[in-house]
Amino acid sequence: MFNSAVWRYFQSFLTFLKHLIVRRRASLALLAIGVFLPLQVFGELAEEAWKNEGGFAWDVPILLAIHSTAQPQLDVFASTFTKLGVFWGVFPVASAIALFMFIRRRWRELAYFITTLLGSILINRTAKVLLHRVRPHLWQSPSPEFDYGFPSGHAMSSMTLVAALVILTWGSRWGMLVLITGGLFVLVIGWTRLYLGVHYPSDILAGWMASVAWATGVSLLIKPYRTRRQE
Repeated sequence: MFNSAVWRYFQSFLTFLKHLIVRRRASLALLAIGVFLPLQVFGELAEEAWKNEGGFAWDVPILLAIHSTAQPQLDVFASTFTKLGVFWGVFPVASAIALFMFIRRRWRELAYFITTLLGSILINRTAKVLLHRVRPHLWQSPSPEFDYGFPSGHAMSSMTLVAALVILTWGSRWGMLVLITGGLFVLVIGWTRLYLGVHYPSDILAGWMASVAWATGVSLLIKPYRTRRQE
């Protein structure tokens, strides 16, 4: 009788677990794709960056291939556009969006937005200081940088902004537009960092992965997509 009761309890638990997984399948998928996988990639990149300051075997060939397209017009474009990745673009856009949320009293979305952006900055600066990965010096850059390179701050700031906006607008009429235009912006910013020779490709990829994982993880905690009636 005791074994029979234990078996019934176990079956009841399995049924509950099944229903829980079915109800939370979207959140679990988001956790796996948006947090676990990007963190795995970032962890692998960070471990290798810690061991080898010169980058991965594929880093230098990619940089040299991009540098082979160099020309004066592209130098000007890359040097100018890359500034949109932080102070000329991401910062003023993020500030305007945060002000809009504040005026509209959208507190949950504002809390998510600020936490995501500020946390991304902290993660980036901490990783740079801990890993001490030097930047590539394969040619004279039109816009040289002198701090540590891993992960890329421009890649992280641009991806964090776009990832946060995609999460905030997903399911609305703006969602797909934000995803497409934001994705192009992130890619171009990443290209400028490689074209200018101030980052290895692995620096860019690590920045993207850290940002996606952080933005997704914070969204699972704060749940900015809830309506005001649900708060």
